[in-house]
Amino acid sequence: MKPLFVTGIDTGIGKTIVSAILVEKLQADYWKPVQSGDLERSDTMMVRSLVSNGVSRFHQEAFRLSQPHSPHKSAALDGITIRLDDFQAPATTRPLIIEGAGGLLVPLNRQDLMVDLIAHLGAEVVVVSKNYLGSINHTLLTLNILKTRNLTVRGIVFNGKANPDSEEIILNFSGTRCLGNVPELPSIDREHIRGATESITLDT
Repeated sequence: MKPLFVTGIDTGIGKTIVSAILVEKLQADYWKPVQSGDLERSDTMMVRSLVSNGVSRFHQEAFRLSQPHSPHKSAALDGITIRLDDFQAPATTRPLIIEGAGGLLVPLNRQDLMVDLIAHLGAEVVVVSKNYLGSINHTLLTLNILKTRNLTVRGIVFNGKANPDSEEIILNFSGTRCLGNVPELPSIDREHIRGATESITLDT
């Protein structure tokens, strides 16, 4: 199974929650290549706290940047240069969930974007979408970029309150598979993450 790269159509869309659900469902390993800011409350720490199984491993980030900006700016402020060749997916015998930072066109440096990292890692993509005014456009743009880059999209996960009309439009225009709808969770904890695994269908 190729690594699954979890990307979103915007910031704060639920990539980390969906990543935790996928890690729990597949008993997969987790890797966040770039953590930009919030080093004391990183996404890796959050996913680890939400996963119940005893086999998943949580791999060290390739870059831990101190400032909460786009990776290219955070790296510059920290006196670091990010290069695609610096990234190598962790070796594991289990499925690997990779969580991106922001969306596809977030810059890593002056030449490379997050979408270039996906291609570099040879990963397939899970797109996280959430309903808001403009989300149809943002989702279709994200999927179109992946298509033009010839990257494999495993499917879309709709996160949060359902909007059947918007979801139908997105699936119809994109021809992309829906992997599931993650409902608004009463609380973000291990119990509800375990329960949410039933909302996603993902063949290995």
